[in-house]
Order: sequence, then structure tokens, then C-alpha cells
Amino acid sequence: MPAFLTFDRISAATPDGTRLFSDLTLAIGQETVGLVGRNGSGKSTLLAMAGGQSEPHSGSVTRSGRFAMLRQLPDATGSVAEALELTDALALLARLEAGKGSGDDAARADWTLEARIAEAFGKVGLPDIALDRPMATLSGGERTRLGLAAMLLEAPDLLLMDEPTNNLDEDGRSAIAELLAGWTGGALVASHDRELLERVDRIVHLSPTGIMSFGGGWSAFAAARDALRERTEAERDRTRHELKRQAQDVQRQAEKKARRDKRGKASRARGDAPKMLLDSRAERAEHSGARERHLGERLLEDAGRAAEQARAQVEIVTPLRIELPPAGLPANRTLLRLDAVTLEQDGRRLFGPLSFAITGPRRVVVGGANGSGKTSLLRIVTGDREPTGGTVERAPGAIAMLDQHVAGLDPALDLVANMQADHPGMTPGEAHEILARFAFRNRDALRPAATLSGGERLRAGLAIATAGTPAPQLLILDEPTNHLDIEAIEMLEAALSSWDGALLLVSHDRRFLDTIGYDLEIALASSPQSDERILLH
Repeated sequence: MPAFLTFDRISAATPDGTRLFSDLTLAIGQETVGLVGRNGSGKSTLLAMAGGQSEPHSGSVTRSGRFAMLRQLPDATGSVAEALELTDALALLARLEAGKGSGDDAARADWTLEARIAEAFGKVGLPDIALDRPMATLSGGERTRLGLAAMLLEAPDLLLMDEPTNNLDEDGRSAIAELLAGWTGGALVASHDRELLERVDRIVHLSPTGIMSFGGGWSAFAAARDALRERTEAERDRTRHELKRQAQDVQRQAEKKARRDKRGKASRARGDAPKMLLDSRAERAEHSGARERHLGERLLEDAGRAAEQARAQVEIVTPLRIELPPAGLPANRTLLRLDAVTLEQDGRRLFGPLSFAITGPRRVVVGGANGSGKTSLLRIVTGDREPTGGTVERAPGAIAMLDQHVAGLDPALDLVANMQADHPGMTPGEAHEILARFAFRNRDALRPAATLSGGERLRAGLAIATAGTPAPQLLILDEPTNHLDIEAIEMLEAALSSWDGALLLVSHDRRFLDTIGYDLEIALASSPQSDERILLH
């Protein structure tokens, strides 16, 4: 079967001319293709080109069939029918069925609509949902499934999805995975969700240095990527060794010439050889020395250029690393204790009574459906919100929180100024030193916060949140992977896995949680009739 979508040697750039990718050739048929790359690599741009919302800087795009883009539906306005923009079409059918329709109504009627709605709702796990149901009564997972149904109503051949599992609870993530698992058309999915990427047929990685395509899901891609990193580091080590060898050879040749010159001067001083012969030898030595010097310089330049290229390639393919300051947390110190805490809102209980404690380097995960009160619980823990009932005990000065948007960063200030604003009395040199441990070196530390990507914002936020004296011993993170690319997620995993402090996290990214490890999971109730569950891990 011919491809639904073909990119032929296309390129893309930002409005200021910065290259995103170039010479991309890709054909997508009846398969699911995962699109990955660092934030800013052009994933959303490529999806917009696929859907016809933008054109490539060069090259061509060929489309065959119907395309549909997953869109967000309104959370709390109108009915299901209104959210799906079906009100007018359904009203037209109702008039005709009541015998009140006009000839124009009959010509415009879509007699397959109700059957297609039922089919789409069945495919996304909402067979019984009423079209007049208010959107405000739907859970986050139900809204996600409804958005999938809206996409299916367009009867597409190719699905286009841009970070479809962002901000979704486990029910919403399951809905996306279930649809793609049973999908028989084509799909192009930009995502950092490694569980979702495990199910795709192949992965395409975007970067300014080239486009890489890997058959299979995330594990196959990660294995190939890690092998590439090993080869690149081996090439860097080889070129470093070659540069050192060339430098030693040049030095040896210079020392050898110096010894010859010394012998020649000694012979001239003794007068034991004719002057003409000595002059001829000196001239030959001078020409030979110049040739050797030029050859050595050229070889040294070539080796240096190769070493620099290998080093630059390592920087491109190797993820950044960050260093969290040691917490120095004693095993018997209690940092947080909640006793029978409850929270009510708009006349209903969100959660509680809830009791747990964090003593020593314990790691606690808070889960639950969207709207169950996870972020509200974190605000109670930090003291930014009062509970309806119960008590909270906190270790003073030992707790730091970082929200998923890193809202504390002032976009108008550079990172050094942001650091100093949060820690009065800190010198610019001290701020630079701390930021360097989070991979903001030299001029990078002077970038305005407004120019940072999601991963860079997280690094900057962590640097500022953990820069206090003493360093925090309990770090609270609210959906930390939501706006990160995979490289940034892996960087965060490496830092947290080896940290000696305590963690309190809200996250639906199960692979992230399993990688960093946790001791306790608190599942907040999804309804007032349910009870919270506290699970040992």
C-alpha cells in the first residue's frame, strides 16, 4: 500500500534562521512512528508540516488520505455534543426524523453520523456516554477518551499526535495506548513517554546533526543510541591519543634536529671538515628541518581538528549531567509527618483522613486520577494551603519544592540574577559556581530565563531550590517529567537515583518512578466514596 505521508528531503528552521533539521526523507504507511528529540529539535514543526499547517524551508511533502490531529477539548463548558462540534449536525437529523426538515436539510444530512459516533465511542471505551452530558462532569481520562473519539470521527488514515500523554493520569495514558495498539492505519506520534514509545513500530530521532531511524520500540532505539555513544566516546579517546602521539613526534623531531645542529656547530668550531662541505650540510639541514617542521605542524593541526570534531560529537550525543548537593540526612530524622489530614473543596471531600511520615531518605510517590487533589496535598505539605482537618509537622528549613512549570523563575532575569534574587547575599561568583554544577557554565549562566527550554528550566529550578545553606533534605517534585524531553528525563533520573535525600513526588511516569526507586505509594481516592490507599513498594 502506498504511503499516507512522504517527506522528501525537507528542512526546517526557526524564524531567526537557526536550523532545526535538514535533508529529512521519511515515508509513513500503515505503521506507528514515534518521533523523539530534544526540546526545540523540531518535532512540533514536523507535525505541523505533516498536517499542512506549515511548509518546509526546502523539500516537499506529499499527503495521501485523511489526516486527523489530536486536540484538547474544553474542560468545563457545554455538553459532550458541543465539545465535539456536533450540535448543528445532530439537530438537523432530529428535525428530519421529526418530519420538520427542509429539502436543504435532507441534502446536507449525514445519515451515517450517529452510527459513526457510536463506533468511535466504542473504540475509545465510552460506549454509554450521553451526548447531552455536561463536560464538567467528565474525569480527565474521560476527556482524553472523548478527544480520541473526536479524532476518529474524522475517519482518518493517519493520526498526528503531539505529546499526547502530557498532563494525563493513568486512565488517560491507557486510553492513548489502547487506541494505538488497535489502530490499523498510520500514526506519527511525538512523545517523551517511554512506555508509549515501547509500542511503536519504529522511532525517528531529530537533531541538527542528522536524522536517525530505528526499527522497533524504545528499547531497540535506546540500545542503538547507547552503542552510538560508546562508539563516539571511543573515537574521541582515539583522536586524543593520536593528537598526543603527533605532539610527541613533533617534539622528538625538534629535539633530534637540535642535536644535529649542535654537532654541526661543534664540527665547524674544530675545523675538521672543509667549510664548503659544512655550508652544504647546513643548507640541507635547514631545508630538511623546515620540511619536517611544516609536516609536523600540518599533522598536528589535522590531529587537533579530528580531536575537536570527536569532542564536539560526544557533546552532541552525550546527555548533560547535574550534581545535586549532598543532603547529609540522618536515617532517624523525621522531615514530615501528616496526621489525619483531610481536604474539602466546594462542599466535597477531596481526600483524607491521610496519615504518613517521611523519616530518613524515604521516597514517597503520590498518585491518583486528575482532580483527586495531588497538587493540593503538596501545597499543604509546604504550608501554602491549610488542610480542612488534621495536623502537619515539618522540619524547618529542610524542605524545597519545585513545581512542573518552575514558576519561581523570573523570565526577565538571567540565571545568575535569579539565583541571587532567591538567595540574597550570594555573590555572582558563588552563583556561577552553583549553576556550573547544573551544566550552566560561563555564558550559559547569563541567559535570560525566558529563553530556556523545559529541561533547562528544570535544571535551573533545581539549582536554585537546592542552593540554600544547609542544602534541603526533602525535595518535593510535582510532575517533574511533564515538559521534559527524554534526554532531560534521563538526566534527572541519574541525579535523583544517586541523591542521599528524601523525595516526595507526584508523577504518572511509571518508568521514571521505577528508575529512581521509591518506598511508599499513596493513591488518592478518585471519588468521595473511596478511601486512600497507602502501598509499600
